[in-house]
Amino acid sequence: MNTDNIKIGVSACLLGEQVRFDGGHKQDAYINGTLSQYFQFVPVCPEVAIGLGTPREPIRLVGDPANPRAVGVRSPQLDVTEKLQAYGRQMGRELLDLSGYILKRASPSCGMERVKVYKPNGVPIGKSANGIYARIFMQMHLLLPVEEEGRLGDPVLRENFIQRIFVYHRWQALVASDLTPAKLVRFHARHKLILMAHSQTAARKLGQLVARAGAEPMGDIAPMYIDALMNTLKRRAGRKQHANVLMHLMGFLKRVLDTGDKAELVETVDAYRLGRVPLIVPITLLQHHFRRHPEPYVQEQHYLEPHPKELMLRNLL
Repeated sequence: MNTDNIKIGVSACLLGEQVRFDGGHKQDAYINGTLSQYFQFVPVCPEVAIGLGTPREPIRLVGDPANPRAVGVRSPQLDVTEKLQAYGRQMGRELLDLSGYILKRASPSCGMERVKVYKPNGVPIGKSANGIYARIFMQMHLLLPVEEEGRLGDPVLRENFIQRIFVYHRWQALVASDLTPAKLVRFHARHKLILMAHSQTAARKLGQLVARAGAEPMGDIAPMYIDALMNTLKRRAGRKQHANVLMHLMGFLKRVLDTGDKAELVETVDAYRLGRVPLIVPITLLQHHFRRHPEPYVQEQHYLEPHPKELMLRNLL
């Protein structure tokens, strides 16, 4: 699986760049150690980019959580709201080739969500908001997979985020290759089992949309398709949904496996469904059988290997 050209935006402090208000950084071991082997990082620090020095006075969000201001903690007259918004729009126009973005948790500029908002006297309001830069950027790229580094510690959120990066990157490559109805049909077919693990209803509806591709303009179909696809993939795929997909895959082997192998597969899928083994266990067993009994449809599916196995994302699911 070639990952050389997958670009990911990352808050620069998470990469070890000394751009924090105190002159330090927040280097993240998982991002710099594991993910750096598979993605090309594009570092961004909006606070430094708009001219705030390092070190500098820290800023915080103040006022209405629906429309907060970014002001200095010690000097409220230091208001950089418009500058951060403008920089968000600038980066939104420039960073068009990103396939994902990792933001700094709780940052008044970069926080994806749940950033504290304060009253002018410094007392927390009790409500939260997005970081000023992050809000603008995400509004301009509604389908882009975005996460915070803190949430990547959750195995389910981590796998979901990285899976979405790879799906979105494949879509970007598809569009760049001059999208046709035939290409869309094949793209959807290869992602069908992934979709089923997130929502069988959505998978059916997307299939119906793809069926219209030859009769309606691709300029109308494609935006509807990718919007529905990426929003569906935001839903967490649970054990029950994955088990249903695994049993569906078993159906392709029913004529070639003996009674013992079938019983072992059913037992392994049930063990996964009940939380006794991780997803990688039934997946590995299925891959073993499909190597012995190749099935063209299954070989085309991204479900069995949606991202590099070396990332070990399914070992804890």
